[in-house]
Parts: sequence; structure tokens; C-alpha cells
Amino acid sequence: MNTARQPDPSTAPASAPAQAQAQAQPPAPRGAAFLLAQIGAHAAGRFAERVAALGLTPADVGLLRMVAGQPGRSQRALAEDLGVVPSRVVALIDVLEDKRLVERRRSAEDRRNYELHLTPEGRRTLGAVSRAAATHEDDLLAALDPDGRARLLELLERVAAQQELTPGVHPGYRTLGKPAAKRKD
Repeated sequence: MNTARQPDPSTAPASAPAQAQAQAQPPAPRGAAFLLAQIGAHAAGRFAERVAALGLTPADVGLLRMVAGQPGRSQRALAEDLGVVPSRVVALIDVLEDKRLVERRRSAEDRRNYELHLTPEGRRTLGAVSRAAATHEDDLLAALDPDGRARLLELLERVAAQQELTPGVHPGYRTLGKPAAKRKD
């Protein structure tokens, strides 16, 4: 009688073709964090394309909105809200001033400070941005009905608040224009 045990197929090493296939197709990323990142990157890219048609970058748009939301704020206050050094804001505002969208005015209270204001062209441009943003959101959320959109917005606002993100301020300003970190291999 042969008492040699037959190998258990479930514990046997996989064949070479099966191993190659398993290595070639890693499991697809899953979860809400991945989907938020995937959709966010897609949405950011599409928005950048839309505002590029207006001669703007997404960073320009964010600054225009912030200046419009608080006309007369100082560059220093804007830097604090963005979480960047004041010299960074000076460079960003220089770009908008060169495009004749924002103007600096000396503060009546403190002549060392400049107040930021939209120009008439800046207000017109911001109107065009608002229309482009509405179209962008409609396209992005076309799969949802109005109730679904409202619920998604509510949930995302809760997540943003829990993560202590500053409302209306994209965290990308903190890295805007900085060189990418160098890898140490």
C-alpha cells in the first residue's frame, strides 16, 4: 500500500504563467480616499483646461475669488488665509496685476500696506469664471440628481470640516511654485 501523500493543490506553488498574471495585474485600488483623489485629479485637470481658455490658472481663479470676497484686504492678510509667506502672495498678485485683473491701492489707515481690489476687467473675468465653473460642476456631477448632488456636497463639507481644511482655500497654494521634493534612492 502506498502511503505517500499527494500534494494539496491549494498550498502548491502557483505555476509560472499564473504567477506572471498575478504580478501583471495588481488589485485595483479601492475605497473612498482613492475615489476622492481620482475624481479630484480629474476635476482639477478639467477645470484647469476650462479656465486656461480665459487666460487663467486655477491659482489665479482662487485669488480672484478671495480678493472679490473681501475687497481691500491686505496682501499680508491674504497670505495668512492661504497659509503662505507674504512674498509668495506678492508674486501671485503681480501676475494678476499684469493681467489688469487686480489692483493694489495704498491703505488709508496704514500707508505701508496695499489693499487689493478687482479691476472692472477682473470683475468681468470673474463672471466668466463663474459661468465656466457652473458648467464644469454640471458636467462633473451629471450622474447625480439634485438630491444626490446636495447629499454629496453635505458629506464632502463634513469631511473637509473634520479634516480642519480652511473653507474656500485650496491647500495647493502651500506648494504652488515650489520645486518637487528630490528623491533619495
